[in-house]
Amino acid sequence: MLIPGTQMHIITFIFVSIEIVIFFYLLIYKLARPDDTTASLNIILIALLIIYNVTGGLLPDPNLPGSVFIQETIAYGTGFITPCFFPYYVYQAFGLERMKFHAYRGVFLCLLLPYFLFVIVYAATNKLEIAKNLLVLPVLYALWIIYSLIKSIKYKYGNNFSSKESKEEVTVLFFSITPWIGLPVVAYFNLSQSIEASITNPGFLLLLALQVNRHIKQSRTEHQRLLDSELHLLNWNTSLQKEVEKRTKELEKINEQQTNTFVNLAHETKTPLTLINNYLDEYINRNDECEELSVVKKNIEKLSNDIVNFFDIERFNKGIPIYNHKQVSNVSEIVKDNLKLFKEYAIKRKIKINENVENNLFVCGDPVSINRIVINLIENAIKFSESDCTIEIILKVHNEKIIFSVKDWGIGISPEMHEKVFKPYYQIYNEKKSIQGMGLGLPIVKKVIEDLNAEIIIESNPKKEPGTKISVILSKYEKSENEMVPHNRIEKIILINDEEIKQNLDFDQPDRQTILVVEDNISMVNYLTKKLMEKYNIFAALNGHEAFKKIKSSNLLPDLIISDVMMDKVDGYEFAKIISRYPSYNHIPVIFLSAKSATEDRLYGLSLGAIDFIQKPFKVNELLQKIESVLINAGKQKQAILTCAFNNLNKHENFRLKNSGDVFNQNCDFYKLTSREKEIVKLICDGNTYKAIGGTLYISERTATKHVQNIFEKLHVSNKIALINKLEAA
Repeated sequence: MLIPGTQMHIITFIFVSIEIVIFFYLLIYKLARPDDTTASLNIILIALLIIYNVTGGLLPDPNLPGSVFIQETIAYGTGFITPCFFPYYVYQAFGLERMKFHAYRGVFLCLLLPYFLFVIVYAATNKLEIAKNLLVLPVLYALWIIYSLIKSIKYKYGNNFSSKESKEEVTVLFFSITPWIGLPVVAYFNLSQSIEASITNPGFLLLLALQVNRHIKQSRTEHQRLLDSELHLLNWNTSLQKEVEKRTKELEKINEQQTNTFVNLAHETKTPLTLINNYLDEYINRNDECEELSVVKKNIEKLSNDIVNFFDIERFNKGIPIYNHKQVSNVSEIVKDNLKLFKEYAIKRKIKINENVENNLFVCGDPVSINRIVINLIENAIKFSESDCTIEIILKVHNEKIIFSVKDWGIGISPEMHEKVFKPYYQIYNEKKSIQGMGLGLPIVKKVIEDLNAEIIIESNPKKEPGTKISVILSKYEKSENEMVPHNRIEKIILINDEEIKQNLDFDQPDRQTILVVEDNISMVNYLTKKLMEKYNIFAALNGHEAFKKIKSSNLLPDLIISDVMMDKVDGYEFAKIISRYPSYNHIPVIFLSAKSATEDRLYGLSLGAIDFIQKPFKVNELLQKIESVLINAGKQKQAILTCAFNNLNKHENFRLKNSGDVFNQNCDFYKLTSREKEIVKLICDGNTYKAIGGTLYISERTATKHVQNIFEKLHVSNKIALINKLEAA
């Protein structure tokens, strides 16, 4: 019985299916043991077997392209090439030295040469039956091979020829190799396809069984050697101890990376879990609003997305295929559809998107994978760009390649980090490790691009200019006129920080106390704001840098600061250090919220002057009670200080306040100016030109100008007057 629409018999198809599974098993085994040469020989052998079965089963077929002559030539060619490999295979895999002549010379003289004569005669006479008469020589050669095979095995084992191992090897080799060496015999007698497949394929399966048995014995031997090595390690010496220390450091590094992975994962789950738990409690108690459910749903989606990314990167690392790249994708449609979704997100961030997308550009690749590339790159560009900037998104053709590029205006990526950003769980703010994601976006993009045989290029150097341009170069696919392309399915983009901060700072109620909430998760900010605004005035900021700016620009100082620890730009710890250096702010109590649970993290936070350190997930009622207690105690302390100060007015006439020089130095420290940059700023304030500054500091005018440019970038100013005003502002 034939496979419908082909000349392949169902038996041949079954063997091909089994052998394809075996082929991938051997590939995996080879990856696990890259130095195993026998595994490589097995892979080549089964590949030739599959090719032989496929060509022998499908050809000749008048429905396939090519003449009957070409199809027959290919079919008989694979029937000759496969036996040609067997002498070399048994010579190398089984160590049969006496087969060397056949491996390197015999097959060329007695198999390949007759095949070329067969093709010439067939081409000249156009009669297959006449050409098949030349197969007599390969038939005779097959008998010679069988005889040589037995002699080689006897020579290999010598006096141990009667041993169990030799008998096992002789039996398996004879029954597995003989049918394959006899392939010319099969071709000569023109046996049916089903008989041919039934004779040849079981022989190979026997051979594979012998190899599996050898692999098992080899694994046992290696295990025993490992045990012997462990016993040997007990005899310490100096050189061995150095080697052990080296290996220990390598293992510690690997363990540290794994630990960081799970730390990131724990942080990413704890914040959403806090929201889920609290919102679900409220829903159960009230059950009349659905705003909370939308927040819960969004965070559940966030968790699901992180888990999917986590498992996908692990599947990529293990070489497990995820996408079907035999499909055709309309890249233009995918980019345009995603831009529709991202524009609203960009508007909220006050970011403009300039797009230049050519129409009808196609690639050979899974649409889901292309969609993943586009979403990751555009989302990163919006996420890491400053407000009031323009992002450029281009899709064009150049030299038969499709180039998809995204240019943002973020902080940039230094050249030494261009490769590191593609490593799983690595992030640019690696000391913080809490950007809204596990650092899997770009690594997954990189893996997908490798699957597509494409290329990704990063162009960024913060020392020259801000921003990053990432370009993906794909091979263009020329779609035929009648070829159908699946419509792009627009997937919902999960943006956990696409909402706006909801804060209600009511200056008409001066009797209220003020709380500053510093948290990089906007959902958490809005939740805390909603809970606290009924009783307090609320500030909110997404990081320590933004929080400090709001404190300086506000008419009201906060009575309490609630701050997350792990944030980008300026984290909670650094923020606490900054305000501690300012006499106007260092009295403000701080409560830390963090997913960190180590005792040393808690102690470090308290050592910075924090009143409390609350771990996520937490119960909001517990937090509210602690806030009230802290503010009551702070109010008592403030009243005591005012009373004491009033009493001392009668004794002391003057208060010593921080002079402007102290404010100037504090601002220099806040913006992280170096000692050299402080010297240059002081000279600028005195009215010196760049040339005069260079002469005073014994540096060139060009070097002085470069220092000033760096200072301008750090303070985000463009002229000397703005620089002086910013540094002298209290």
